[in-house]
Formats: sequence, structure tokens, C-alpha cells
Amino acid sequence: MIKTSYVSRTIADLRPSGIRRFFDLAANLEGVVSLGVGEPDFVTSWAVREAAINSLEEGFTSYTANAGLYELRAEISGYMEKQFHVSYRPEDQIIVTVGASQALDITLRTILNPGEEVIVVEPCFVAYAPLVTMAGGIPVTVQTSRADDFKLTPEQLEAAITPKTKAVLICSPNNPTGTQLGQEELVMLAEIVKKHDLLVISDEIYAELAYDEQFTSFAAIDGMLERTIVINGFSKGFAMTGWRLGFVCAPKEISEAMLKLHQYAMMCAPTMAQHAALEALKHGMQDVEDMRRSYRRRRNYIVKSFNEMGLDCHNPGGAFYAFPSIEKTGMTSMEFAERLLTEELVAVVPGDVFGKSGEGHIRCSYASSMEQLQEALKRMERFMNNHCK
Repeated sequence: MIKTSYVSRTIADLRPSGIRRFFDLAANLEGVVSLGVGEPDFVTSWAVREAAINSLEEGFTSYTANAGLYELRAEISGYMEKQFHVSYRPEDQIIVTVGASQALDITLRTILNPGEEVIVVEPCFVAYAPLVTMAGGIPVTVQTSRADDFKLTPEQLEAAITPKTKAVLICSPNNPTGTQLGQEELVMLAEIVKKHDLLVISDEIYAELAYDEQFTSFAAIDGMLERTIVINGFSKGFAMTGWRLGFVCAPKEISEAMLKLHQYAMMCAPTMAQHAALEALKHGMQDVEDMRRSYRRRRNYIVKSFNEMGLDCHNPGGAFYAFPSIEKTGMTSMEFAERLLTEELVAVVPGDVFGKSGEGHIRCSYASSMEQLQEALKRMERFMNNHCK
């Protein structure tokens, strides 16, 4: 038997993912309609899959450069310039990673000294705080609210900063709320970041899925390019979750330091996935646009449906999640999700797994077919009628 003392105290003290625990329950039931999966329902386009197949047939099965294929990094550089108006050199400011998650991991391990703080804006992706902890840092959570459309305010940011603060971690468009920060809001936050000489880690994995206003990268704000680390990838906008390919763009000093971690821990991202991503950037933007239009229609449908059945839901500006309030039911987020699953066989994610400010809400992914959405919403309306007469 393994002694508990063999396990790092840091890892032993981490809580298991609340999302995983809930989906373990759903996996044991038949006939479940799931609004919980955080990935596109689209299959990666054939041209992208064919590029990977061709790379195998042509024998491209060796390691690439640690930072990734130079041609891919050059294409990412052009993509960032064209789409988001930020300039990064492919030779020393871009690293191709094994998903955006690895990019975030090496970012935190590169910049943090033991005991330094990272401000984490909640509700947020469940991995943020644990990754900060595993990197030796201290996550300092800031709770946003429905009253502010779950947007971080300058006053909240200012109040959370201490002498130990190293960076601010922000995701826009956000998982789980879908909230997108506009250019003016980013400018106000940037002034505080510059005032306190902080870094920003900007998770922009949902940048291609912005519906009502043009997406603005934090790095594009005046004076922020040199203090922003951009996390992005191909999973969400390009429907390539299983390919596990992301990238990180950062100032040269930080990028070169991150490359040390990357080369020791990972060597390089999968070669065939890199060839696929190259095709996606060169010829796949129309596919991205088609998916974005489809998600926008689904967003409009699910938000309207929630509000009509009495689940107050703000209009998410991006990503593919709705985050309705379930407070009128008198149930906790976990109770609502569990009862909805057992009574109506609909899987959603309890809001509190994304942070304390997520309590009273549920996360519902609309990256599902319209048929599935319609069936799920019919069952949810019945559930509401049974419990909120």
C-alpha cells in the first residue's frame, strides 16, 4: 500500500474537479441529454484532417523544433496580426504547446516565485486556481456578479492587489459565463495593471467565438503588449479539441524562459497536429465563420428560452455557454443540477464549481445540435413547472 506521505502535500490538498465528479454521475444513466460538454459539436473540417493524414503519409513523424514548426509559428504570427492587431515574432515570441492548458501551465511556472499572488477572476475555468497553486503561487480570487454581467470592475481589481501580486488571469470570452470584455473595459483595467507594474495572463481561447462586438485582445491595448501573455489555441474556434494544440505569445524574455520548461517537459507538440493546424490557419477561416454563425443562432435560442421559462439569463457575448440563474427555485446549484439529472435526464454543470460567485447558477453549453437543445429545454421547462408553480 502506498503511504500518503509519498504524495506531495500540494497535490494531496487539491480538490478534485467538480465537473468531473458530476459527469461521473451522468455517465451511469441512459437517455441523458447533455448541455455540459465544453467542446464544439462540429467535427474538425476534412481539409484539416486530410493535412494530418498527408503528413503521416509523407513521413513527417519526427520531432519538430521545440517551439513548433517554424512555418506554423509564422502562420500564427500572421493570424495574430490580421485577426487581433498584435505583432509577435515567430522566432522568439511564439511557442506551440500541447493545448492551451499546457500553455497556461508553463506560463505560471515561468513567471511565479514561491508565495507570489495571481488574481483569478471568478467564475472561471476550474483549472486556474489549482494551476497557480501547483506553480508555487497563491491564487487570489475576485468574485464578479450578475449585476455587472460578470465583468471585472476596475475597483475590484484595485482592491485585490497586494505587494505580492504578480499577475492577473483573465478569460474573455469567459468560461463559464460567456462574458466578453470590450475595448473600453480593457483600457480601464490596463491602467491599473500598468500602475502596479503587473503582468496579465489573457486566456483568449474563445476569441473566435465573439458574437455581438469585435473581440479585442488585451495585448492590443496601448502599453500592454510588453506585459501581456496571450494563451490561445485551436480547440474551440477551429473544433480541434482532441488534437491538443495551443500556443502562447509573450514578450521575448518570458517566451525564451517558457521554452526551457517546454523543451524539458514536453519536447514539442505532436507533429501531425501541427501540420493540421497549419492547414486550419491557411484555409480554414470560412469554417470558423460558419461555426460562429451557428453558435450565435443557438445562443439566441437558448437565452430566450431560459428567460421565458423563468431562469434569468444574461446575454453571453461569446464562447458557447449560457449561465442562467436558478435562485428562484430555492435550490443550490448542485441540488438543481443533480435533481435535473435524476428527474429529467438533463446534464448541466453546477455554477459553484467555477467559484463562489457561480453559486445560484448553472452552466449550459449550447455546443450541441438544435435537436438536442430543443429536447433539453423542453425537459428543463417541465422541471421548472414541477418545482416553481
